[in-house]
Amino acid sequence: MAEITAQLVKDLREKSGAGMMDCKKALQENGGDVEASMDWLRTKGLSKAAKKADRAAAEGLVAGKTSADGKTGVLVELNAETDFVSKNETFQGAAREFANVALGVDGDVDAILVAKTSKGEVVSDVVTNLIATIGENMRLRRSARLSVDAGAVSLYLHNKQGDDVAKLAVLVALESTGDAEQLKEVGRKIAMHVAGTPTPPLALNSDELDPAVVAKEREIQTQTAMESGKPREIAEKMVEGRIRKWQEEVVLLKQPFVMNPDQTIEQLVAETAKAVGASVSVKGFVRFALGEGVEKTEGPDFAAEVAAMSGQA
Repeated sequence: MAEITAQLVKDLREKSGAGMMDCKKALQENGGDVEASMDWLRTKGLSKAAKKADRAAAEGLVAGKTSADGKTGVLVELNAETDFVSKNETFQGAAREFANVALGVDGDVDAILVAKTSKGEVVSDVVTNLIATIGENMRLRRSARLSVDAGAVSLYLHNKQGDDVAKLAVLVALESTGDAEQLKEVGRKIAMHVAGTPTPPLALNSDELDPAVVAKEREIQTQTAMESGKPREIAEKMVEGRIRKWQEEVVLLKQPFVMNPDQTIEQLVAETAKAVGASVSVKGFVRFALGEGVEKTEGPDFAAEVAAMSGQA
């Protein structure tokens, strides 16, 4: 039986992401064989995965990829419970691999989960094994895909954590028969705008705004106007102007371009069309900010596990 040294435990912990005591026990149970210990950790963790499933997973990474021809781009969000895990190379590698899978899948998260990785593993099984080895609840939360028949899909990763992974990512699709490299560069600038503008756009144009969101804004503006003492019929006329102004603030094409506030995104696109000698249209955009809309909770058992993983318990 191989000697269970501190270095061997450290190596297994770095490879698996599991806690030190779990790694030590795994090595003891498997005669110091690292690969057998990896399998033992996965098996051991499977029984715990269900217990972890109700814990909030709001940290993690957003991974982004574009196809070799530049006409398709994808984003996936892989969540975990702690920011610590997002720095784990195994976790980062999984996020990148899931983005690669998404490039070849014409579907949503459910379609990706049943697809296979380049190693022939089913994505859902990979997620389960990650939960087992790293010891946190995880989920492939969402995905997005943009494609153009002609033109370019640009990707921008903000606050990068490694190759192809970040805390915020944006895709922008420009449809055009113009020069693809120029389109890609302009698309990236628009993606940077979407990532950095103080008011993240809710839609490409006013026609694409969610009617429920517009109705809610209208209700808020109407109530505000009426509280100022105006009769309802006058308040409603005031609201129409406010709604138009609000729409210009929240739709991408009407927003002032962050790199040149004197120019709207719509004007930038028109300028690009002249530069490439062909019509250009923004076919779509997607913005994924890590954990948005997820309620973060942290129970006492979870805190104890984090302490154990860091060697404090």
